[in-house]
Formats: sequence, C-alpha cells, structure tokens
Amino acid sequence: MGPWFDSISLWLGSNPQWLGLAIFIIACVECLAIAGILVPGTVLMFAVAVLAGSGVLSLWETLLLGYLGGLLGDLLSYGLGRRFHQNIRRLPGLRHHPEWMVGAELYFERYGTVSLLLGRFIGPLRPMLPMIAGMLDMPFMRFCLVSMLAAAGWVIAYLVPGWATGAALRLPLPEGFWSSAGVVTVGLGLVLIISLQLSLRRKRLATPLTATLCALALLALFLGWPSLDAFDKGLLEVIQAERSVGLDRVMVLVTRLGDFSTQLYCGVLLCALLAMLKQWRAFVFTLGTLLGTALCNGLLKALFARVRPDVLLEPLATFSFPSGHSSAAFAFFLSLGILAGRGQPPRLHLSWLLLTILPATLIALSRVYLGVHWPSDVLAGALLAATVCAASLSLAQWHSPLPALPSKAWWIILPACLALLGGIATWELPAALESYRYR
Repeated sequence: MGPWFDSISLWLGSNPQWLGLAIFIIACVECLAIAGILVPGTVLMFAVAVLAGSGVLSLWETLLLGYLGGLLGDLLSYGLGRRFHQNIRRLPGLRHHPEWMVGAELYFERYGTVSLLLGRFIGPLRPMLPMIAGMLDMPFMRFCLVSMLAAAGWVIAYLVPGWATGAALRLPLPEGFWSSAGVVTVGLGLVLIISLQLSLRRKRLATPLTATLCALALLALFLGWPSLDAFDKGLLEVIQAERSVGLDRVMVLVTRLGDFSTQLYCGVLLCALLAMLKQWRAFVFTLGTLLGTALCNGLLKALFARVRPDVLLEPLATFSFPSGHSSAAFAFFLSLGILAGRGQPPRLHLSWLLLTILPATLIALSRVYLGVHWPSDVLAGALLAATVCAASLSLAQWHSPLPALPSKAWWIILPACLALLGGIATWELPAALESYRYR
C-alpha cells in the first residue's frame, strides 16, 4: 500500500496505547463522506484489527471502538448533507467528481431506507449514502436506527477476520494449524469468488453451478475433516480465550435462535405466510430449502458420529458433524435473502444475501464459542444449507426465474419472523443458561 502504510503499522505496533484511538478514527474516516472514497480504510481496518488481536485489545473492545467510529462517520456525513443540501455539490472533491454523488443518489432514491443497510457493504456507496440521506431530509431518528443496525453488521464483517488473525498469530497453536487453515480458507475463497462471478455475470447456469461448487466443497470437508484436527483445536482455542460471563449470556441468547424448535417454528411460519399470500413458487423454494436441509443434516449426522469438544460438563449429544444449528440458520436466512433479492440487479441481490447471512454466521460462531461444535462442524452446516438452497432455487426456476415478492408481503413476513425469533429466544433464555455448564 506504500511507505506511509508501513510507517503507520510500525508506529502503532510500537505504540499500542494509541491503537484504540486509531481503530476509532479509521472506522470514522471509512464511513465519512468523500474521505471514505479516498482513503483505503478497509485495508487499514484489517491491519489495525490484526494488531488489536495480537493481545492489545479484546475482540469486544475492538468491535465497540469500530462501531462507535463508524456511527460518528455516519452522523457527520448526514449532518453535512443536512447542512448544505443541494449546495453540497460545490464542495471540493464533489465539484470535480460529480459521479461520486450520482450513483449514490440514484441508489438512495430507488431503494430508500434499505439502501443504507445494503450500501454499507458496497465500498463506493458506504461513505456517500448517509450524506445523501441528509441532503434529501431523511428523518433523523429513522436514519439513526438504520445506521445503528447497519454499523453492527459492518463492523463484525470488517474487523473480526483481522482480529482473529492477530489472535491466532499470538497464541501457541497446534502444529499444522496454519497449513490446514490455509487450505480451508483458499477452498472456501475459491467457492465464494467463482459463485460471485457467475452471479454478477448473470450466467444462465449460475445457480446450479453454485450448488455443484458448494456440494464439492462439502464433500471435501467430509473426506478431510480427520485431517483438520489442528485447525479445529487451534481456532476453538482462539475463540475460547475470549470467554466471559457476560458474553456467555449473549451467546446463549444468540444460539437459541438456531435451536431446532426455534427454526421449526420460524420455518413453518414463513411457509405458512407464503402460502397465505399465494406466493406458491416462493413457497416451494423455501419448503424445499428448509426441509431438504433438515433431512440431509439428520442423515449426515447418522453417518458421521463425531465427538463434541470437551468443554461442557454434560455434552448435549454425541453427533456434531455437521452442525444442525448452523445448517438450519443458514437455510432460513439464505431463503429470506434470496427472496428479498429477486428481480433486483446482481450487486443488490448479493448485498441482500450478505446482510441476511450475518445473523446465521453469528449463530454458527456462537456454537463454537459455547464449545458445543468444532469450527469444521459449522462450516459443514453452512455449506450443506448453501448446497440445498441453490439446488432448491434451481428446481423452483427451472422454466422461468423466480419472481419478486410484492412489497406488502414483506411488511407481513419480516415483522412476523423477527417477532417470533425474538420472543422464543427471550422466553427460553433462563432454561438455556442452565443447559450450558462449563468445565
């Protein structure tokens, strides 16, 4: 990235007391209008997260600082747009690069509030959309609520990988960890990159090819999981090092969202609502994804009787591969993401998928944090759900593309599903806390 980047990294490494402030400022600049386009904030955030994970800051301190910095950048950008309105086009930078505003303005006018959620994960749009929201007089409270939600997903996606890398470099991990971690990372990266390219280029067989790629990756994981012992134990050690009583309660609450009963109720509700709204093709796709994932998961668990990590005093069950929580959560949220992205441009469709799999990823990570699954268990669960979901979508649109759901359908589906998820998790939390007793 240049000598200045190396100088910043070296200086922060020598002066770790300033690292927290650096994370706050970099996150703020990354979300600040105009500046966020000019500064390579994504690379800087990864670098400082690696330094934080080396023992300077805990994961939750790192996430909190990044979250607050991102929120401040959003608020400053919104205030800038609210203050200058259309005159903002005359500011230095925007005067000579009007295209920076045009794309963000069209995106906001087309998708409104949703653009702030999805645009958070699209580099050129992220710093500009809050300013556009202010310029077009979006109500301040609505902007704050959406920004707070979007910043939470964004900071997890952008800081956790770097922090985990720094923590892994710090701890005395088992021999062979880095080689196995490299194989897993490269394999999953290839599947993701190829699938994204197929989707962005609108290839006719993009969905069945994606299903095939995920199935091949899943097969490789099934055949190679005995060789991933160092990877599983090392990554579990990294995550277990961040344990705390307060965080345990949060993770138990999160993991309840992936319980069989919770996912069963949510799946039945979603399918029932689609049938009630007479969205029959969406119903067939969703039912195929949820039911197919559950059946395949049960079959594979019977074939691979893998012992769980030795963390709980009373293990919940012998079978852990693949993770039922991970597969169920990814199946449910991938179904929502695909339905939300129907009839929209590829980039927006992919943004919907990214946004919806964040809660599924958090549920999967909670299983590793709680010590009831190995990392390869949750990876297998995610790949299983992705395989069945892509296969179900291919069958549902065998003759013609799956149509988009009407807006009124989402005003019924989303509140109902969110209310059910939150209600079940809160209601069963006291009993769940008693279930996870540690060594």
